This record gives sequence, C-alpha cells and structure tokens, in this order.
Amino acid sequence: MPDLFSPFTLKDVTLRNRIAMSPMTMHRSVDGAMGDYHVMLYGSRAAGGFGLVFPEQIAITPEGRTTSACAGIWDDRHVEGLARVTRIIREMGGVPAIQLGHTGRKGSEQKPWEGKRQLPPDHPDGWQLKAPSPISYGGRYTYPVEELTVEEIAGIHRAYAQAARRALDAGFEWLEMHFAHGYLGASFFSPLANQRTDRYGGSLDNRLRFHLEALDAVRAVWPERLPLTMRLGSDDLHPDGVQFDEAVVAVGRMKAHGLDLADLSIGFNTDEMTDPPFARMSFMVERGARVRREVGIPVGVSWNLGLPAIADQVIRDELIDLVFLGRPALSNPHWPVWAARELSHPDPFALVPEDWGWWLRNFRAHEACIGWPAPAERPGAA
Repeated sequence: MPDLFSPFTLKDVTLRNRIAMSPMTMHRSVDGAMGDYHVMLYGSRAAGGFGLVFPEQIAITPEGRTTSACAGIWDDRHVEGLARVTRIIREMGGVPAIQLGHTGRKGSEQKPWEGKRQLPPDHPDGWQLKAPSPISYGGRYTYPVEELTVEEIAGIHRAYAQAARRALDAGFEWLEMHFAHGYLGASFFSPLANQRTDRYGGSLDNRLRFHLEALDAVRAVWPERLPLTMRLGSDDLHPDGVQFDEAVVAVGRMKAHGLDLADLSIGFNTDEMTDPPFARMSFMVERGARVRREVGIPVGVSWNLGLPAIADQVIRDELIDLVFLGRPALSNPHWPVWAARELSHPDPFALVPEDWGWWLRNFRAHEACIGWPAPAERPGAA
C-alpha cells in the first residue's frame, strides 16, 4: 500500500514521494526571464523535501502572461534562467517540472498587490486579449476580447511545441499544460467562453479539439520517456458550463493522445459559480478518484490538502496518486519534513540534503530549540 512518502514512477521519472509543489505565479520576472529569486524559491522547496517542484505557469507567448512580470519561454534567451532553476531543484533531490500556459482573456493584468485590474491594450504593460470567442470574462476583466482565427490557433499550437523544446533544453523532466482556471485552454473547453460555430466550438468533440491538437504538437517534440500531464478545468460549477461528466470523457480522449497523468482542478470560466466548494477539505479528491477509476490514468489534485493526515490518507486509500500543494508550500518550505514528523515517519530528515539531515538527526536534544518538538512531547500526545 502506498503512502505520502512512497516513491512514484511515471514513465522514466521517479519521484521520491507523492508531494508536489503547485505552480504559483510570483510576478518576479523581467521580460519573461527567471533570476536569483526563482532559484532561491524553488531550490529551497526541493531542499525541503518536495518530490516534484513546479515553478509558476510559464507563458508560451508574451500575450500568454498574466502580467508583464510573469515568466516566459517564448524565446531561446529564457532557457538560461530556467536551466538554473532545474539544476538547483535536481541538486536538492527534486524533479523539475514545468507548466506551460496561455492566459487568454484573463491576461494583461496589474500585479495582484497593485490592484489586479485588467490593463487596456494601449497601456505599456497591457496587450490585446484573444480567446475562442469575443466574450469578456466579466467582473474585473472588462476589456474587449478578439476571437482567435484558425490560423492563430495553429500558431498557438506551434508555440506550445517550441516551448516544449525549450523546456527540454532547460532540463525539465516533467511537462504539464495549464488548461484550467479560465485560461485559454479552459475557455476553449467551456460553453461559457466558447461559442464558436466552426470545428473548435459547439459539441464536446469540437471544444476538446484545441486540447488534443496541443497535446499532439507537444508530444511530437517531448520525449515519450518523460511525463506529459495536464491541469484540466474539470468543472465550471455552473449549469451552462463544463460538467464533470464531460471532463471524465475528455481525459479518456486525451489519454489516447499521449496524456500520462490528469491534474484536475476547476474551470473558473465564471465567477458566478453554484455552491462553490472551496472551503471544504480535499473537495477535489472524489472527482480525482472517479477519473482514476474510470479512465485508468494516474491523477493528482490540489485544493485543501495541507493537513498531513488527510494528504497521507487519500494516497493510502489509493484515491489519487499525487498531492499538489500551493499555499502550504509557500508558508512552509519544509512542509514534507513537518508532515513526516506529524505522521511519525521513521526518518523525516531523509527528505532534506544529507548534510542538513546529519545535523538534524544527531542533535535531537536541541529539537525544541529549533521549533520541532517530537510528536510524543506535544501537548495531548499519548
């Protein structure tokens, strides 16, 4: 029976445990390039024990960013900074993963702490938004959206393939495509955003065409020995949007096109959601278990899995294969070590580099001084 700290092998890649750091946009890049900040952030999480480490969503085109300060991979000059990140992750024992994306109609924003408002196309840090249909997202996303032509769609697929080639050059060993959270892939899948009347709109087959063609383009350059995964917007939580039954069918179709693992999330194609579940613990696990069972593909999910006992149990029950952690990974760079101690793992310090582990194992008398009392010493412990 696997547990949270069991190795996980997908294709020719083996993770030391089932804990992944989710991609989270940091808005720290200059002209799309990564620097010292990113080396620090992702290297420290690999050193802290995460088995799979994603930097933020990496834009395949300049117009695919959320803000002008987001990371990119549309130019060969971006490879150098990304390679620094992959080297430190690997040196610290993690597997470097990349998430390729295009924000579609949810791009051209200010940084969140500057207001997160959408910027007009003529702003120095803004650009013209494009999407499957000329429909603004709404809410704070108010500027007009242009409909992508069929030729432009083909160009985006080429950009995905070129980005995958650069990702390989930079040393990434796991590639994920971000087709959730209202971004471009998610909007093609959703009737709320996609009202096209050509072969990319209407039926489920047509709305899924963008995904399958993107997978085919990436799989053609991404080695078969390395995992190719997708974060899928599997439910819009809206009666007129994507329904989860459609997502189950979609994952099966994508598996036939080379998808190796489904990372399931919410579509976020509207803010008008019915009974949003975001306060409920591990609410995506049941959905993930269904896809895993019915499609026969490995599955990872995120959302409210930051308590070690819950994260461990969903792996032990074989409901999902990987636990994706976002904010818990930011708040605690050594979350896996903390979780191992909470779960009475026999050697939690095996998760950190061996020099750190030696110091921590051999000075247990000082554990209280470093803020890690042994489980038996905690108040209320048996």
